[in-house]
Amino acid sequence: MGDPAGWDLGPQDTVIAALARAARVHPERVLLDFSGELHTYGAVEQASTRLAHGLAALGVQAGHTVLTMLDNNADAVLLWLAINKLCAVSVPINTALKGDFLRHQIADAGAALVVCETDYVDRIAAVAHELPQVRQVLHRGPAQATRCGTLPLAPLDAHRHGADTPFEQQPQPWDLACLIYTSGTTGPSKGCMISHNYMCNLARLQLRAGPATASDVTLTPLPLFHMNAMCVGVLATVLVGARVAVVPRFSVSNFWPEVERSGATIASILGGMGGLLANAPDSPAAQRCRGQIHTVRGNPFTEPVKAIWRERFGACQVGGNGYGLTEAAVITSLPAGEHAAPGSSGRRIPEFDVRIVDELDRELPAGTAGEIIVRPLRPDIMFMGYWRRPEDTQKLMRNLWLHTGDIGKFDEQGFFYFVDRKKDYLRRRGENISSFELEAAFARHPEIAEVAVHAVPSPRGEDDVKVTAILQPGATLSAEALFRWCTDALPYYALPRYIEFRESLPKNPQGRVLKYQLRDEGKTATTWDQEASGITVAKR
Repeated sequence: MGDPAGWDLGPQDTVIAALARAARVHPERVLLDFSGELHTYGAVEQASTRLAHGLAALGVQAGHTVLTMLDNNADAVLLWLAINKLCAVSVPINTALKGDFLRHQIADAGAALVVCETDYVDRIAAVAHELPQVRQVLHRGPAQATRCGTLPLAPLDAHRHGADTPFEQQPQPWDLACLIYTSGTTGPSKGCMISHNYMCNLARLQLRAGPATASDVTLTPLPLFHMNAMCVGVLATVLVGARVAVVPRFSVSNFWPEVERSGATIASILGGMGGLLANAPDSPAAQRCRGQIHTVRGNPFTEPVKAIWRERFGACQVGGNGYGLTEAAVITSLPAGEHAAPGSSGRRIPEFDVRIVDELDRELPAGTAGEIIVRPLRPDIMFMGYWRRPEDTQKLMRNLWLHTGDIGKFDEQGFFYFVDRKKDYLRRRGENISSFELEAAFARHPEIAEVAVHAVPSPRGEDDVKVTAILQPGATLSAEALFRWCTDALPYYALPRYIEFRESLPKNPQGRVLKYQLRDEGKTATTWDQEASGITVAKR
């Protein structure tokens, strides 16, 4: 594998400085395209400054957290920038959250100010009595109400018209820029503390793997509460002075019309989306756009799907060859133009030291699978720890290495291969899902005695969610009834596809459920399947 490079300061940057540079050089150039609603670099710089002054008038100061629950629109970007201009911390959360999932993230973030779409006010109102730290809710869009449950409610529009003057205090590369919540396996979701330079470095890494120029237009249907859309979509675009077209959500039927309308040359999607598009019927828009998209960013892409994108759609570079996690961004990859060994995820990048170790943290030889551990070789490119969870951070950072909880290996040529997940972890439709939180939700049903939530491999890639449960004595609960019950409590992306009732669950001598056995068993003859049942799920 070779020894990694030594410690190096590397580039240091902030989200705010990157935007300011671009706005000075080309203020009239379009940065944001929201379905034809265009915003130039200069306009974004000015509007975010004015909004920042409006937030400051509400009491937002350096170090404060501000939580946002917003759809893909310009305000999601402007608020992120405005919050950071105050040296405050942006906390974008998943718009599908509801109930305890929503309450936990708002409470854990400690935000006094929450900004949301009008459509989500009722969800926040339902948990407002459990959020003593929240002082104000701002809504985006029309609303007649002046209260959000027990909390005061006011329009965001009333706070857009602050001064144009820049702020004296500027964020530094090592300052906390945002909290991104990740799924928990032994506890509730945790907030990853992400610095300004981490975000800028992730954008730089994307440009190394798939270069873009000022003439490119990147199209992304990914949500702006995810690092992918924020850094790979918006921030990487800012660094090269280009344009990003953000669509409200992914749609197979609308993808190529949006590519045609926006003039997109780069698509930033998830691997599963790439497969759906590759296998969709041809359309006039897709035919007209053949060869327009030269680069498709995203993982994982199977080789057959890559071939379809190249042959049918005329793309040159399809999918990424990389491995990463929220806590450490991308740690293996390949520069554009280099070819990965089949099945590999690139090589260790210069910014990180990546090793494969046994259970005692002893390094394993090439070809041997073990836990993937990582540490940075430059400052401020890895997460800063878990928000308000120093003990969890310390557990993750054993022996001065971040332990990913994943299994991988290197070959003799230094190519990295992801093997499996060591930790109890689910990922579905691009969303990380907390098995701990799902199990807690299902355990509240009065007819459930014991429950395990685990992954089942999906034919679409990533995971499907399965609930394997033991019923209380005498219970008559059906799988369909349990599914309908949970639709009111869970985000749509966390709803299980499969449910199975059993007499017992496999356990080790310490009483821990052996979820790998349940995962390997997958769908059995007695498993209920939501898709086969015909029940449809609204994505809200």
